[in-house]
Amino acid sequence: MKKGYIQLYTGNGKGKTTAALGLSLRNICAGGKVYFGQFMKGQDCSELKAPEYLPGLTMEQYGTSKYVKDKPSPEDIRAAEEGFARAEAALLSGQYDLIVLDEINTALFYGLLSLQRVLELLDKKPEPVELVLTGRYAPSELIDRADLVTEMKEIKHYYNTGVLARRGIEY
Repeated sequence: MKKGYIQLYTGNGKGKTTAALGLSLRNICAGGKVYFGQFMKGQDCSELKAPEYLPGLTMEQYGTSKYVKDKPSPEDIRAAEEGFARAEAALLSGQYDLIVLDEINTALFYGLLSLQRVLELLDKKPEPVELVLTGRYAPSELIDRADLVTEMKEIKHYYNTGVLARRGIEY
């Protein structure tokens, strides 16, 4: 690509990570290389097997096995900061056409990273790299900086009827 853009997927509806995974698949099938970094995730999820099937995909998680609720632990913060450093290195490496920072908006919301550091990262984005930021609670500063913003809005969700997360669908 000659010019890569900044895409942002946010909102309270399901599908932000799924959309980013779909875009990653499309990019790889077009001959690209993708770096997919997942903030706040350390749980076993099906997409972690994707690099076995898609050699152009690098996937890493930057989180613990526990969900952050209200106040993050020092371990949560450390994992996010270490992940941010790895994601920044990937962005600047020249090896990837598409970089996904999955759940980075949520990491910002919980104070795992500073907004200033993320804005500085956007300033460093190489021209041909496409950058995708996902997660609920996207700050207005990121919405303003993005070239494409999609809000996933929950209209109806089976979780509300007691359906739990299902392997291969939600994780």
